[in-house]
Amino acid sequence: MTVGLRRATAALSIATINCRSSAFDSFFLTTRTLHCSSTGRTYGHEKGLQRFPMSASASSMADFDRDKVNVASNIESVRQRVLDAVASSNRTDGSVRLVAVSKTKPLELLRAAYEAGQRHFGENYAQELMTKSPEMPDDVLWHFIGPLQSNKAAPLVKTVGLNKLACIETVSSLKLATKLNRAAEAWNEEEGLREPKKLGIYIQVNTSGEGSKSGLTPGSEIIDLIKQISLECPLLSIDGLMTIGAPGDYSCFDTLVKCRDQVAEALGKEPNELELSMGMSGDFEIAIAKGATNIRVGSTIFGDREYST
Repeated sequence: MTVGLRRATAALSIATINCRSSAFDSFFLTTRTLHCSSTGRTYGHEKGLQRFPMSASASSMADFDRDKVNVASNIESVRQRVLDAVASSNRTDGSVRLVAVSKTKPLELLRAAYEAGQRHFGENYAQELMTKSPEMPDDVLWHFIGPLQSNKAAPLVKTVGLNKLACIETVSSLKLATKLNRAAEAWNEEEGLREPKKLGIYIQVNTSGEGSKSGLTPGSEIIDLIKQISLECPLLSIDGLMTIGAPGDYSCFDTLVKCRDQVAEALGKEPNELELSMGMSGDFEIAIAKGATNIRVGSTIFGDREYST
């Protein structure tokens, strides 16, 4: 142990005691660091440590415990609303997948959702997903639903693994698809699988036409990209289309359905062979009525509360 490390360890021990000795101090874990509010200093650089908000304030701890209870009841409420929407649309039970969007939420709330039976989770940030994934059970299936830089493709696939990374829902370029395919190849080689495992992807479509939204413009370029990916990226499975519609503009859902039908016809597939990822907390029931097979619900499950990181 180096002198610097011994000093850091000693400082951490003192800081921990100081934190616990005051009702107004807090001691919490952050990604790869330990931070103490009483000293204002950060100690250590331990890989695998997770965000876990804690406070000596009884009211803060009560709020956090209450949030964990609420997550379980919220999950049940959303599931019932999904069942009702499916029934109202004369669709088959089990035809809609609920993805719990857990971006920026602490692991304890994800675990509360898991204990309530939730298995599909959605994350927007590559680093956050890579940090959370090892800390959750192996049967959790992760959906990446945010913008993904091509240089993050390899570390994301390597860290999470194709056995837990259900899909990347935001592919809109051959460049990203190629990077993901190479990452999938590398993962399969490292695992030594006889039968290579594919990575699921959705093609993101900008159905609202907003400049702030990513995705391809509805039309022929979607079909062109899918054909290119099919030819050049054998380890990618094109599972469907995804969109983030404009708030209150439900025609975006109709547009995605139309795009799906056009793609299916061009590829010689049945429309129901391609999934539709659309609908969030404020409009998932309408999205289900329009044909969604994958809905992404965050605040309705986890709430809007901001947690220290």
